[in-house]
Amino acid sequence: MPLNKSLLLAASLSMTCLFSSAFPHTLVASVPAGDPFLWLERRKAPRALRWARKETRKTLVTLQSDWRYRRFHRDALTIRKARDDIPKISLGWRGLDNFTQDKKHVRGIWRRTTLDSYRTEEPQWETILDVDALAAKEKKNWVFNHTNTRCLPPEERLCLVKLFDGEKEAAIVREFDQDTKAFVKTGFNLPEGKQDVEWVDRDTILVARDWGKGTMTRAGHPFVLKEVKRSQPLAQAREVFRGKRTDYRVEPFVVRDSEGAVHATGAIRVNSRYEREYILLGPKGPIKLPLPKCAEIGGITGGRLLIKLDKDLDEDWTPFGGAGFRAGSIISYDLAEWKRDPLHARPSLVFQPGPRQELSGFLISKSLLILTVLDNLQGKAFTYKYDRGTWRVTSIPLPENANVGLLTASDTSDRVVFTVSNYLKPTSLWYFDAETEHLESLKVARESFNASGHVVEQLEATSRDGTRIPYFLVRPRHAGLDGSIPTLLYGYGGFGHPLLPSYDGVMGRLWLEKGNAYVVANLRGGGGLGPHWHEAAQGASKQRTWEDFIAVAEDLIRRKVTSPRRLGVVGASQGGLLVGTALTRRPDLFNAAIARVPLFDMLRFTKLTLGALWRGEYGDPAIPDQREWIKRYSPYQKLVPGRTYPAPFILSATNDNVVHPAHGRKAAARLRALSQTYFYYEDFKGGHWPATPIENARQDALMYIYAHRRLVDGG
Repeated sequence: MPLNKSLLLAASLSMTCLFSSAFPHTLVASVPAGDPFLWLERRKAPRALRWARKETRKTLVTLQSDWRYRRFHRDALTIRKARDDIPKISLGWRGLDNFTQDKKHVRGIWRRTTLDSYRTEEPQWETILDVDALAAKEKKNWVFNHTNTRCLPPEERLCLVKLFDGEKEAAIVREFDQDTKAFVKTGFNLPEGKQDVEWVDRDTILVARDWGKGTMTRAGHPFVLKEVKRSQPLAQAREVFRGKRTDYRVEPFVVRDSEGAVHATGAIRVNSRYEREYILLGPKGPIKLPLPKCAEIGGITGGRLLIKLDKDLDEDWTPFGGAGFRAGSIISYDLAEWKRDPLHARPSLVFQPGPRQELSGFLISKSLLILTVLDNLQGKAFTYKYDRGTWRVTSIPLPENANVGLLTASDTSDRVVFTVSNYLKPTSLWYFDAETEHLESLKVARESFNASGHVVEQLEATSRDGTRIPYFLVRPRHAGLDGSIPTLLYGYGGFGHPLLPSYDGVMGRLWLEKGNAYVVANLRGGGGLGPHWHEAAQGASKQRTWEDFIAVAEDLIRRKVTSPRRLGVVGASQGGLLVGTALTRRPDLFNAAIARVPLFDMLRFTKLTLGALWRGEYGDPAIPDQREWIKRYSPYQKLVPGRTYPAPFILSATNDNVVHPAHGRKAAARLRALSQTYFYYEDFKGGHWPATPIENARQDALMYIYAHRRLVDGG
């Protein structure tokens, strides 16, 4: 973004002049009783927008005048605009499938290559479906998502393809032949509607859709499931299950083995994000399977039916009064026994997470179960093979100190592809053939910064109640531990969300490459260390998240990695609330604080945008005893006279429909009223996250300029 005249004039001003103009001495030194800044909650009121624009201009004058800004912005924009140079694949029966979009193919191309070709720098791709060409031919605004495509096992020649006309939620469904690369003229062709489909066999599908009046839930999704035969008019489809209007939605499910043989069909009644009921379509009518509501049928391998118990399961599940199965476990049934009597078959344990473990992913290949597990936040991968009554477990030797994800597994062989990433190495794809035990790195994304001078360590701090809090430290390899390393401490600590090792090219280029350190704290309230890790810091116990963050900061200082003068905190959304609590509880520990789209006024959070949905995490300020525990930490109310805060940088967005911009606005206004230094920036076009690479790069540059001025230059 080019500088305007006022910004060019500002480039010659000193920091002293800038601060004296931005924070005039005529301001009062305390905030009046009550809340004088409620008017800033009117998102687009002229007075509130004038205030936000004025505050944003002041911040831009200061930070964009820094000699590093142009270079930081240019580097961030280059990285943000760079396309992911690894074509993500799925292992299909016919080869390696990929869906890609670029400037020439805005709507995208579904294409295929061979493994040998994919190994080369320039794979040779065979086009299966050109969505741009189809849209032009049919004069439609087709949107295609390859993950919605259902191909009939085991050949996977015939596929049910969803096509959305623009941004509609409703879609049409057409049958597509991968061999002829054309839609089947006499194939299944479902008119536009909200719908989910699954194959039963070549001539039969299960369809949940809008069948007309009285067939949609209050949430606007289907709750009636019907069986549709090839060439059959929809009006003649046979109803096989009817849920309730109060359900969230109903979906079809089909359980089949790696050979494509169908062993069960049914309906899934979805009641919430995690809760579901499985209804088996038996010969004598629907049968509700005796599974906990947070369970998922995973498939079949080795003659066993696999069930995943979600990590959000409220308590151990004890079928028939036997031994309990923990949340996050995988159990299995003998398939033959289960088919004979699905109501009374007895499950057995396949995998159970340890005290600091969490299941992160699972897929089924021809004869294996493949799991990825977080073990104290380190990604691990294993194969499980059922053999003569027991599960044989084999570890796959993927890189350590990394986030390991399952990308795809083959139904017709025991081949699997993993994604691997960490703080210093960009994402790579690893191919593993379990039959030959061959492991290789297939692709590595381009590097965005020079990471050779840094190392990654996993350390632990001790929180106030004695709990060990793990964190990752990325630091210069040869820097002395004398408290002098400028360090940014990042955290989140909410909603069970884990912070796993990942590659951040912008952070690496603008921060690490300059000789600085970066820390990621794995706080209670977050995830990745088992269900208890989230549960330990909710509601009345939420203060543990803030205590954990302070403990990590103190541990970094104790180890002489950094010092209060060189330490800054950063977080976004719930992480912005975390920064606010650190800022107000221990301002002596930090010299910088970046709060991006933060929560700040926790006594009014339920009245702003989506806040009412978060009562389970924080409590409800409308309930007196819960209001008291929230009041103890709410950062907005904790900004008080007589304390000096480390000049925070607060970033909000006018159109943010997740966290209302009033949180950040009011915090900045309160700091101004207290004659405190601060920076405020508002994105007037984007939402919870910037809408364009240009805006993303601008915010990147502003934040790292701020961090350098506060922690590297001298504040």
